[in-house]
Amino acid sequence: MNKNNLQELVTKIQQKHHQDKGGKNASYIPYLASVPAQLSALAVVTAEGEVYASGDSDYGFAIESISKVATLALALEDKGSETVRRKVGDSPTGLPFNSVMALELHQDKPLSPLVNAGAMATTSIIEAKDKEERWARILDFQRQMASERVVLSDEVNESEQTTNFHNRAIAWLLYSAEHMFCDPMEACEVYTRQCSTLINTVDLATMAATLAAGGKNPISQKQVIKPQNIPHILAEMMMEGFYEKSGDWAYTVGLPSKSGVGGGIMAVVPNVMGIAAFSPPLDSAGNSVRGQKMVHELAHTLGLNLFLPK
Repeated sequence: MNKNNLQELVTKIQQKHHQDKGGKNASYIPYLASVPAQLSALAVVTAEGEVYASGDSDYGFAIESISKVATLALALEDKGSETVRRKVGDSPTGLPFNSVMALELHQDKPLSPLVNAGAMATTSIIEAKDKEERWARILDFQRQMASERVVLSDEVNESEQTTNFHNRAIAWLLYSAEHMFCDPMEACEVYTRQCSTLINTVDLATMAATLAAGGKNPISQKQVIKPQNIPHILAEMMMEGFYEKSGDWAYTVGLPSKSGVGGGIMAVVPNVMGIAAFSPPLDSAGNSVRGQKMVHELAHTLGLNLFLPK
């Protein structure tokens, strides 16, 4: 498909779905409830750095759980895959992203770095001398994978820090079972900050394209992640990127992907492109309703499912 045709397809799909009904904004975080529900965007960044976008692609939204992918990548860079696998885990929980039951069923080990418990454990193993260095390194890594436009939103952060009691409880459970590797409240606070950055759809597609291009940001041309760590990240995204609906997403779309309750979705087509979609209304599992439709249709139209016979 040539450049003009790809831009036309991105525009056509975004415009087709941007007024679709269904879902509702996350309400347990006050900031997210206030984001205009009509917003939507779709973007593609290729492994060569070509950019295609349609809709509200410059709108900065809360990255939320998609940040878990960047922190996982940084932990793999710091500690290596076997250490992260041993300390955090490598398996889907099959339960909601904030499930305490998932911990109870597995002796308080989080299993996956892409659920809240595992993400806080992952945050706790980032190399840092104190809380602020831990946070600075995570923010810098998000920017390296996406762009320098990624910034902390004080409004989102305050909204989340004042409502994160459930995550604080999970952090103490991890600590009690020796699956937390720094002060638990430090890990919870930094994790909450990492979820409170703002990113737009093009930069999110760039983050996905960095994974697609073997760890090299195709816009900045900087090698951000070691190539040997990419398969581990993509495997985690395929297993747990859509929480309890990850199996359905793998079955129907067949791309390693990650969603966030801010309305963002990113999907990775290895060696080809990163795809990102944004729209705030969510399904019951916390995945953007319009975003899923846009990514699904683009992947289906272009035959991007990794499980298709070639």
